[in-house]
Amino acid sequence: MLSIKSLAFISIFLTCTAGAIFLPHLGIYGYLADYCIGTADQWWEAPFSGLGIRYSFTLALATIGGFVLQKHKLRFGFSIITIQEVCCLLFLSLMWMSYFGSAETMGRYTTTDHPTVKFTKIVLFVLLMTHIITDRKKLSGLLWVFILCALSLGIKSWELPRRAYVSGRLEGIGGADFAEANFFAAFMAAMLPLIGVQLLRSKNWALRILCIISAAFTANTVVLCRSRGALVGIIMGGMSAVVMAPKQFRKKIALGLILGAMGGLYVADQQFLERISTIIVSEGEERDASAENRFLLWAAGVRMVIDQPLGIGVGNWYQTIGSYLPEHAGLDSHNTYVKCIAEMGVLGFLVFTFVIFFGLIEIRRLNRYIDYLPFDIYNDLKLLAFGISITIVIILTCGLTITMIYTETVWILLMLPVCLRRTLENALLDHKKSNQNDEI
Repeated sequence: MLSIKSLAFISIFLTCTAGAIFLPHLGIYGYLADYCIGTADQWWEAPFSGLGIRYSFTLALATIGGFVLQKHKLRFGFSIITIQEVCCLLFLSLMWMSYFGSAETMGRYTTTDHPTVKFTKIVLFVLLMTHIITDRKKLSGLLWVFILCALSLGIKSWELPRRAYVSGRLEGIGGADFAEANFFAAFMAAMLPLIGVQLLRSKNWALRILCIISAAFTANTVVLCRSRGALVGIIMGGMSAVVMAPKQFRKKIALGLILGAMGGLYVADQQFLERISTIIVSEGEERDASAENRFLLWAAGVRMVIDQPLGIGVGNWYQTIGSYLPEHAGLDSHNTYVKCIAEMGVLGFLVFTFVIFFGLIEIRRLNRYIDYLPFDIYNDLKLLAFGISITIVIILTCGLTITMIYTETVWILLMLPVCLRRTLENALLDHKKSNQNDEI
């Protein structure tokens, strides 16, 4: 007898898979949910584990099939490819050049995909996403998938007994890319602005209550992860929100930030407060070993760039760091940007910064054309742009203390501005067509 959760899971999976042939955005939603929750590791998936179904692969194939079959119905705005997508493809090309032109990667990727192979899959998905999620309804649906996934993970984190924690921290809960505490905390922290924006956008009280509950469980999960990097990301996101808040929503956003800060303090326990107190040390005090090691690893990464400006090769950090810091052989860089420039070289790092830069430009570009739209669409797109901006600020700030350069989460969030751009362009086309019809 299957449980209700097992029946719900297989029903949603089959609906998204079959539906993706006719409505490709359902495949995007299903793939994203599978990635965020890590369905293969959930107890309610166990009854189907013997079937050998690769959920993400199946959903991706269905989405590709739907994209091909429904291409004539999809709308790409003013252009089929944007400069941010070009930079993403260029970054992928540089990765493959690095893969074939550098020393062979040893050991670490014998049982998992090499970063180059993994990133190829990431690019395929984000390009599907940016060409399918191209209107307000679909983009809003994507944000609701994020929110529901955050709520699901937050509830699971809350229910987990303390004996399951590792050194007092929440481990092994998130998807395959972010099961480790710091990665999981960064993901959950990045969800908070999207939850806030959907709360402001929602006119239905049931959806507003859903957002409030999701925010509470999400914030609580960040606390349970004891991640200093995630807290710094949230602080930076809060500061950015004060500066970037749309004028007509500033009071509501300010109130939300105050209530959020109060709620965060309420759920924070003594262990969390003690850990975050080590973020800043006064002169004469010693940093803890974890923080001190990070500075040593970053300095070693800089020396790698000086020795090899074109990069040590994608995936080769772990086998190289021992040559610079023998006592830290095999350790991670704990910094997205250091690892990017060390492995991909100066050119790869430059392209990565272009991806970020043009993403932010896409959001600013919205302000140039949004005035031509009706007031309700104007407000809606303003809020979407604001939420996506703050989410990107948080995830990029978290990247200062964790390595996410080849992590799917980062690239999905970084490419959301392209979805926003096409949403704006299609809204402008619809508005122009509507005006023409009125004139006739």
